[in-house]
Amino acid sequence: MDTELLKTFLEVEKTRHFGKAAENLYLTQSAVSSRVRQLESQLSAPLFTRYRNNIQLTPAGERLRSHAEAILAAWDRARLDVALDRDQNVQISIGATPNVWDILLQERINQIFSDNPGVAVRAESVSPEVVARRLLNRTLDLAILFDPPKADELGYCELSMVELVMVTSTAIMEGSVPWQMGWVMVDWGTRFGIELSRHLSSLPSPVLHTNSARVALDFLLNNGGCAYLPLTMVQTLIAAGDLYQVKDVPVISRHIYCSWHEECDRLESLQVLMKQLNHQVAIDGGQIAFSVTEGVGLIPE
Repeated sequence: MDTELLKTFLEVEKTRHFGKAAENLYLTQSAVSSRVRQLESQLSAPLFTRYRNNIQLTPAGERLRSHAEAILAAWDRARLDVALDRDQNVQISIGATPNVWDILLQERINQIFSDNPGVAVRAESVSPEVVARRLLNRTLDLAILFDPPKADELGYCELSMVELVMVTSTAIMEGSVPWQMGWVMVDWGTRFGIELSRHLSSLPSPVLHTNSARVALDFLLNNGGCAYLPLTMVQTLIAAGDLYQVKDVPVISRHIYCSWHEECDRLESLQVLMKQLNHQVAIDGGQIAFSVTEGVGLIPE
């Protein structure tokens, strides 16, 4: 199987346009079309339905997509494993949702690297929708996220807890509601959405919807507005008078979890890495729970 054919297929699927896919791949449009035809010939099935300005996956194309992603991820991993230098003995792929990178891992990835000189770390930002698939097909060793995937083959444990507070860019006038100045919706996972709907059902349509706390914070500071952000991220800005915490709305707590495949061949290295994360969060004052609870896996000893 030519991996370039699969890359081309996925680029067309992402852009839904042969011309745009060709631009992104630095190919001619005829070359992209030829590669897709080659792949369809090898699989004996059409992969796209082609209407004017409307390219959609066929059922066969839908089935191929997850396999193509897994094959390319496995190939990339194989190349990196083979290329490990003499001072490295294992490669670990860490995936986290964008917000977890913002509030937990962004400041810790350098420490992880320096504490594990024999480990080559592959760090990825992944969407919650693909985490379970990536763990199950072994193209991701460790996922760190708010809502752990539930599958018999996957273990998970709680790593930390974050308190989300509503903040505004200006002080709230008496009788007004904070989101009138512009509601910025930050995606803090499924449970957050449920809690938000339960406590604040009258929120307007957001002026900005993002899965990055850093993007939301920058927007508030430059354009004004109101959003739920981690207390640890904004407390200095609140003290300086750059942001204001809204006191009469609930604080929403979210737990952050580690998840892994129970049969991962890198479990020993994952155990070391998770304990290091545990220690770093504890130093920073995070709340840790590496205990056994019903339905929750324990870090393997």
